Amino acid sequence: MMANETLRRHRRAHRWTQTQTPELVSAEVQAATGRYPELDANWISRLERGAISWPASQYRSALCKVFQVASEADLGLYPKGAAVHDTGTPAPTDEVRGCAADTELSSRLARYAADTNVNSIVLEQFEADVERLARDFVSRPLALLVPEIRTVRSEVFRLLEGRQPPAHTLRLYVVAGWLSGLAAHVSLDLGDRSAAATHARTVVQCAEIAEHPRLRAWARSFQSLAAYWAEDYRQAGNLAQAGLNDGRAPGSGTIKARLLSLEARARAAEGDHRSALRALALAQEARMAAEPDELPGIFSFPEAKQWTYSGTAFLSVGGGEQIRQAVSASNRALEMYQAGPDEDRSPGDLQAAHLDLATAHVASGELEEAGARLAGVFASRTRTASISIRLRNLGTLLGSAPYRDAQPAIDLRAQIHEATGRAAHASDRPEAR
Repeated sequence: MMANETLRRHRRAHRWTQTQTPELVSAEVQAATGRYPELDANWISRLERGAISWPASQYRSALCKVFQVASEADLGLYPKGAAVHDTGTPAPTDEVRGCAADTELSSRLARYAADTNVNSIVLEQFEADVERLARDFVSRPLALLVPEIRTVRSEVFRLLEGRQPPAHTLRLYVVAGWLSGLAAHVSLDLGDRSAAATHARTVVQCAEIAEHPRLRAWARSFQSLAAYWAEDYRQAGNLAQAGLNDGRAPGSGTIKARLLSLEARARAAEGDHRSALRALALAQEARMAAEPDELPGIFSFPEAKQWTYSGTAFLSVGGGEQIRQAVSASNRALEMYQAGPDEDRSPGDLQAAHLDLATAHVASGELEEAGARLAGVFASRTRTASISIRLRNLGTLLGSAPYRDAQPAIDLRAQIHEATGRAAHASDRPEAR
């Protein structure tokens, strides 16, 4: 059996792969006979190895048309037993044929390794899409963002099912992880904790595959956030701590300050006030040492948001001094948000800071001041699940002694009941805090 180098040279001259060539031949056969034979790469490989030297007539005719030659002989095809034109070159020895086969194997491996469904430009575009969507997530209506997030995620997942160099695969997993993080936030904002948990596990998986420390740490911060709003405060604190202490650095940027702030808020709600205050102090230290974040918007942790978290934690700790610190922190958050650009101003964070201030006023017996702080929250037509939870918690506080019988408390409870009873248009505005 002698390899058909003539046919192989023709195929390579056209720069066709062993997969493309039989598809072209099958199409010619179908055009001539009406039947599609579904030839594959193995078939053309057998022809080139000489395992098939004289295929059926319809295949020979199709090969001649595909390669635009006058006869089968021009493709090195001969009936069995036919005399092949003697070129004067001695027949190759077994060693030479073996060497040629090994060379072809290396050539096939090189072509396989170079074959890819993605390139650097495509990856850069996906990474730019993630950055833009992360920034828009803070202030744009979710109804406008959700379809695009879904479309980009689907395209990235489709590419991951194909083949690309390992370095490109890892970048695709990082992009897929951040996009899944956006999907997780959408679900949490809509109050679908089960879906949010599924998306978050996908983020963790992508981070593990890509060995991306910041994505991994961000996933733990989101899981902590979700546990907090499920009122599993111990788990929320433990998840935030896991993001810091899993034996691998959490990455650059503000992620360490985020995790410590989440832990502080969770420990305070759990009743572990000493740990909460310690985490708050460490979060401030982490903020001073933080580098700029790699991604903006929902994946960053602005200083204003950190002050919002601090205000909530101080409120949960309670006591005269801590209430004063809560008021100071919440006012600082509002000042920073209002001074910043519109695209960085999160309605959810602003509402959270106003609610913390209102709660602080209630704790200080200043019910009229609390009502003034809540006016903007009541007026908003967009409200996330977390803001509704905060409102209901405040309503519970107003219904307890010594506030329950005071007329301002009764009026505020009625307004809270009306506000939380209406359908919260969480799909219109991010985000869970």
